[in-house]
Amino acid sequence: MQDTSVMQMVKDLRAGEVIAYPTEAVWGLGCDPFNEQAFQKLLKLKQRPIEKGVILLASDIAQVEHLFKNLNSNIQQKIISSWYQQDPLSKATTWLLPSDSTIPKWITGEHHSVAVRVTNHGLCQVLCRAFDGFIVSTSANPAGGMPAKCLSDAKNYFNDQISYLNGELGLSPEPSRIIDASTGLVIRE
Repeated sequence: MQDTSVMQMVKDLRAGEVIAYPTEAVWGLGCDPFNEQAFQKLLKLKQRPIEKGVILLASDIAQVEHLFKNLNSNIQQKIISSWYQQDPLSKATTWLLPSDSTIPKWITGEHHSVAVRVTNHGLCQVLCRAFDGFIVSTSANPAGGMPAKCLSDAKNYFNDQISYLNGELGLSPEPSRIIDASTGLVIRE
């Protein structure tokens, strides 16, 4: 497929397609997390086992607040601060939050939590707002391969099997850190 606009990406997401887009540090693969067929396409392209789970990307706190209900206010504030007071040169932070009945089991894999990041990447924010919700965010590469760092890397991996939202990566030097909100344990630095 070709490079497309945000509105075309939204149409593709709603039609059950897989897309590639730039994030804070690497190119991401995404789909509608509530469309199981789209998610299965993404797993097949990525060659990723469903048990691992994936990250959900959101544009703002309103999209994730329902996942805060079992967290104390101090943890909630720490999570919010990590998302909104982040220097664009530092790593983004993904939090493992207690999953609820709104999150499909195929998203969480074998886990009881769901990985969520409110992005500070402008284009990703626009995409999530236009889609009006979460999108899946996993690195744009087959499992075991190096994450795509530019549009041509992503196209080399996936050719015309998906749509591409052209744009610049954020300034983060590495993919997001992952922290378990329930334990404070850093899963990925």
